[in-house]
Amino acid sequence: MALIVQKFGGTSVGDVDRIRAVADHIARTRKHGNEVVAVVSAMGKTTDDLIRLANEVSHSHPGRELDMLLTSGERISMSLLSMALADLEIDATSFTGSQAGIITDTDHTRAKILEIHPSRILESIKRGSVPVVAGFQGVSTDKDVTTLGRGGSDTTAVALAAALNADLCEIYTDVSGIFSADPRVVPTAHKLNEISYDEMLELAASGGRVLALRSVEFAKNHHVTLHVRSSFTWEPGTWVREENEEMEQAVVSAVSHDTSEVKVTITGVPDMPGIAARIFREIADVGVNVDMIVQNTSREGLTDISFTVPKDDMNATMNVAAQAAKEIGARDVYADPDIARVSLVGAGMKTNPGVTAKMFETLAKEGINIEMISTSAIRISCVVREDVIERAVQLLHEAFEL
Repeated sequence: MALIVQKFGGTSVGDVDRIRAVADHIARTRKHGNEVVAVVSAMGKTTDDLIRLANEVSHSHPGRELDMLLTSGERISMSLLSMALADLEIDATSFTGSQAGIITDTDHTRAKILEIHPSRILESIKRGSVPVVAGFQGVSTDKDVTTLGRGGSDTTAVALAAALNADLCEIYTDVSGIFSADPRVVPTAHKLNEISYDEMLELAASGGRVLALRSVEFAKNHHVTLHVRSSFTWEPGTWVREENEEMEQAVVSAVSHDTSEVKVTITGVPDMPGIAARIFREIADVGVNVDMIVQNTSREGLTDISFTVPKDDMNATMNVAAQAAKEIGARDVYADPDIARVSLVGAGMKTNPGVTAKMFETLAKEGINIEMISTSAIRISCVVREDVIERAVQLLHEAFEL
């Protein structure tokens, strides 16, 4: 008998019929002799609707109150799923993040899990009940309700799987797995049977939306095997686990793209030790994650620094950057939102030269200009104009015969 944590996203529990289908899915898993812990997101667009309501009421809502509001979405879906399971004569018990023992720090709207005390979950399993846990939430060390930020339900599921020493964590979505590219952009994209933690981390960080980055980090650190699959079929999905020799045979596994970032440039920055550190420290202090960074060659003691941040953080970044530029005597600050990033990801890049050259040649032949570049051992990313991003993805998918 295996213990399986199953996470169902907002689309999977989007209406009453789908909640009943999820209950059937859990029932079938149990009939195969497995124990199940379910983790649910809010129904459909509930979280977006609640954020809209908050914005209509107040332009500066306190984080604590926003967390109290947003966590109501998952409480609705966990209760409804428990009722649907009861209709199938399956005993189920719903738990909020707090009741499930998920302890977080005090950073409202983007809290991090510190520890999990799953005693009530274990008791529920022991008596033959299905625990249905609200994703995306926990309770802080100050005993306030907190939310985990984007993709928080994925993180909840993986963290619970680690705490319970589960055999498997299944992530159910509206797609059948991880693909070699976004099928909406590349219709010939194929589903990957398996992918390593490191490759999945790079895909999640470079635009892949199927799994939240923090959940993959948690899975890797705690050796939790993931299975990403569709909640609408019983077909196998994509396994995410430790790298093996077979995985290393693929030079490039996938092409990803991201249109959610903006490029910020500070011109005329004094080329002196500590100046760049000062700029990025002040940006970090307002909670903004900087991704790609390029610094131009110094001329007459001055340089230009460009970097990318999430579009959602553009205003906060521009305010901080403008103040920093004034203090250090830089010339100007401007933002360019019309950019996008295309990335190649593959474990085989570590031992196969020429991938970078082929990528650049492929884009150059179509007249696609590369504005920024960043690399890791298994990823190459380029910033291009947003209006050519889909063509870039298609060209690279074809060039690397994915």
